[in-house]
Amino acid sequence: MNLALQSPLGRGESPQDEVLSVSALNRRVADVLASSIPRLWVAGEISNFTRAASGHWYFSIKDESAAVRAVMFRGRAQTVGFVPQAGDRFEFRVQVSLYEPRGDYQVQVEALRRAGRGDLHEAFLRLRDRLVREGLIDAARRRSVPVMPRTVGVITSLAAAALQDVLSVMARRAPHVRVIVYPAQVQGREAAAQLCAALDAALARAEVDTLLLVRGGGSLEDLWCFNDEALARRIAASAIPIISGVGHETDFTIADFVADLRAPTPTAAAELCCVPRDQALGQVMALAERLDRAQQRRLEQAALRLDRAAAQLVSPAQQVRLRRQRLQWAMQQLQSGFRGRLQTQSQHLRAALGTLRALDPRGVLQRGYAIVHRADGSIAKNALDLKTEELLDIELAQGRVPARVVRS
Repeated sequence: MNLALQSPLGRGESPQDEVLSVSALNRRVADVLASSIPRLWVAGEISNFTRAASGHWYFSIKDESAAVRAVMFRGRAQTVGFVPQAGDRFEFRVQVSLYEPRGDYQVQVEALRRAGRGDLHEAFLRLRDRLVREGLIDAARRRSVPVMPRTVGVITSLAAAALQDVLSVMARRAPHVRVIVYPAQVQGREAAAQLCAALDAALARAEVDTLLLVRGGGSLEDLWCFNDEALARRIAASAIPIISGVGHETDFTIADFVADLRAPTPTAAAELCCVPRDQALGQVMALAERLDRAQQRRLEQAALRLDRAAAQLVSPAQQVRLRRQRLQWAMQQLQSGFRGRLQTQSQHLRAALGTLRALDPRGVLQRGYAIVHRADGSIAKNALDLKTEELLDIELAQGRVPARVVRS
């Protein structure tokens, strides 16, 4: 490492003649370290770990023959998701610096990962990219999660704190929802196979509306079973909607990408799987009130129609009276019309009879006239038509008299 120090003096002055304070010297050394050594990864073991009240982490990074002081400030430490232990081996991304008050050379740790994390991360990316190309991470294929499930399944370890978190949330928010646990290891060599078997059992039994796949936080290695390809394909093909709640908010696994819904934590997964009972009851009450108001309006409208119909409806007795009145009126009309027509016809008949009587020849006989009938029955109208000795029959008003023509 080249620690060439540039003098702020003029050309006529020699660096040997410059006098610096200790603070100025440490400041120059810190500037040289910061500008000369870029950020890099360092592998080593943690020792002398201290977590300060401020949230900063202070420790040493060592190997078999050397050690260096290290600090990880609170903002960086909060992104790790777990607290490292003395003796754990990590790869640290560091910036070399100098702690000026004491002149101690140290490194500022920006991130850390388990040794070998780079290979695991590359495998994670390769699997994710392959699933993306196959469309298994496409948002369009995700199933909708029921908002009011009757039964929720949980796939996790019986000893996991995540299970207790889920059960606590469900008991508080949705005690009416039944919870069925499908136990499986969530860490270790057998974890991926057990998770697949638990998921197969849940799908075969088909007794839940939603499945929660949950685990608490941990390192990449701890969560690696949730990056298993066989598990990912089972999740993508599941007929039951699955919510993945693995690790902390900053942790991502392949299971998160292929699940129907990703929750940042197991607790959040329990909160997302169903509507809280109070909220559901509020919705039910609101719907009941809407139904009651709608029913009331229908009853009011029906009552109005009934009133209108009742106003037009009469009792059978009243109907009989109305019909009797109509019949009487009709009979009166009929009788009135018949009497009028009869009177008119009578008048016409009397007039006709008068005319007939006036024209009746026998009426003339009453006044002293007679009707002369010839032998052939015809009426003699002209004396010139008669012959001497012709026999005649004279009709009088009372009786008939035979006669004979003496002279024509």
